[in-house]
Amino acid sequence: MKKITAKAIAFLLTAATAASLQAAGTLDVYWADVEGGAGTLIVTPAGQSILIDTGVPASSPAPGGKCAERIHDIAVKAGLSKIDFLVTTHFHMDHFGGAADVAKLIPIGQILDNGIPDHDSDGVAANDASFARQIQPYRDIKADGRSVIQVGYVFPLKQFDGSAPLTFTCIGARKQFPAPPGTLTNTICADGVQHAVDTTDNANSIVMLLKFGPFRFFIGGDLTWNMESNLVCPFNVPGTVDLYQVDHHGLNLSNNPLLVRSLEPTVAVMSNGPRKGAMPETMATLRSVPSIQTIWQIHRNTLGGKEFNTDTNYIANMPANTCEGNYIKCSVDPSGKTYTVSIPATGASKTYATKVNRP
Repeated sequence: MKKITAKAIAFLLTAATAASLQAAGTLDVYWADVEGGAGTLIVTPAGQSILIDTGVPASSPAPGGKCAERIHDIAVKAGLSKIDFLVTTHFHMDHFGGAADVAKLIPIGQILDNGIPDHDSDGVAANDASFARQIQPYRDIKADGRSVIQVGYVFPLKQFDGSAPLTFTCIGARKQFPAPPGTLTNTICADGVQHAVDTTDNANSIVMLLKFGPFRFFIGGDLTWNMESNLVCPFNVPGTVDLYQVDHHGLNLSNNPLLVRSLEPTVAVMSNGPRKGAMPETMATLRSVPSIQTIWQIHRNTLGGKEFNTDTNYIANMPANTCEGNYIKCSVDPSGKTYTVSIPATGASKTYATKVNRP
């Protein structure tokens, strides 16, 4: 009888795990602890994967340098052997820096971004040499293909029998948004206040909208205040959503109340760090929106108390002087009508009903 090696057993276990996830027909979203950067992994009912941003590189000071390892660990838990799509929302180090390290751990299919800039992404000429060194590993990634994403691009995702229809669409890139979906003016736009023009690459962030049956999920990268206003005023392009990935780690340069009020999310998930993001102004905005039932955070912000933080039950990483690397997960029922957000490491979990009858 042929001996079964440990490697073969591991492969079979991984395949079995992936098959069981597919059989469940759920849509799963994971927010990795990337120390105040961003790293969101979507796993579809058909077993395809979309990784949005990758945190900082391994060369960064620990624990931030563990971003790729943490993303890979989640991918293994999800039964993945490949990242089908890698989306880089914009070219700041805390969003693209870990990509080359991730590619060393797991194969990458298609890379989609705004097109790699030849100079510092914020247009600061003095930073060009440093930016060139930082971006080179990203340029060197071996992938099945690369393309500059366009507004209106719909990811070629497989549908899964027994699960709700799934679409994932780019609704913003390089300060451009699609034509309004109708003629109904957003009535709250008169309340808006403009900030100074943002000249950084944050304003170019790729914006995406996921639809799974009635379920809606908004991802806006580090989109900043005025661009957020342009997305929902005078017309609310994305419409209402169930889940809001808080823009820009919860910094007050973003999270314009016009955006959050227009989206009317039920749940907000924030990829912040121990001393980055979750700013009081943003927390106040989120708490002021009647539709929001729960705010979930990757980290407790050690800069302050309740004005910087949600309820401790909904914070994945609590200690101030250590980093546990815990992630947040959302699992959407195959029908798209209910979804559960959880912190697997702590056992925290809460289930919500999707807005079936949305405007």
